[in-house]
Amino acid sequence: MTEILIHILIAFAVVVSIGILMGILLALVSRFFGIEEDPKRKQIRACLPGINCGACGYKGCDDYAAALADGSAQPNLCVPGAEDTANALCALLGVEAEAPEASVAFVHCNGNCEATSQKAIYDGISTCKAASMLYGGPEACRFGCMGFGDCAAACPNNAICIKDGIAHIDPSRCIGCKICVGQCPKSIISMVPRESKAVVMCNSKDKGADARKVCKNACIGCRKCEKTCPNGAITVQNNLARIDYEKCTGCGACVSACPTGCLKSVPFSDRS
Repeated sequence: MTEILIHILIAFAVVVSIGILMGILLALVSRFFGIEEDPKRKQIRACLPGINCGACGYKGCDDYAAALADGSAQPNLCVPGAEDTANALCALLGVEAEAPEASVAFVHCNGNCEATSQKAIYDGISTCKAASMLYGGPEACRFGCMGFGDCAAACPNNAICIKDGIAHIDPSRCIGCKICVGQCPKSIISMVPRESKAVVMCNSKDKGADARKVCKNACIGCRKCEKTCPNGAITVQNNLARIDYEKCTGCGACVSACPTGCLKSVPFSDRS
């Protein structure tokens, strides 16, 4: 019994010795061969919000900080940080740059429970991505929101909720990170300028009669908005109205002319 105990103690001592030796070796390697982090990069990283949303075009805040440190990126690409972050980065880097254009995510669908219906009963995984793989999803409109909330689950600022069967985005909470845009399998969420005055609440590319059959609120491509707009800000492409936000003045003529109500005035710029 004593001999077994001795063998156990020897084995334990060997393992501990190896662990200590490896720790010493790792410390030496880190000390003599490690690459010191650029202090400028650390300062830049401290200015960024740390959301790692990718809206700047880089994988995350660390990659964006590295690009800023080596001078290969502009300091006005952080959408969530907006003007405050841009100003802080400009001051740190000693450069001047415009703040990023303020944008907000918007759901181009008004196919609520009263306006549309389901073509089938779906009893699978409760995600939009999974449901869309089964014949395009259970909704009668193949272009509409399915309401399972993939976008809401991904939103880092709890700006999205599912109400009356479709996703709704609170513009006062939206930080413009674009994460929800990539989560929607129907591509009904897009980024629009926060200064926008009107939006198209539809994503259907079907012809008017077909679109109307599956959703009472659908755009029917009648071109009344296109003909009414005094600035040529609206065109109908592929059976769907589209707004040129640079030309739109917010006169409201298109909203009044739309027979299905798919054009709406929006208060995005009222964000406090």
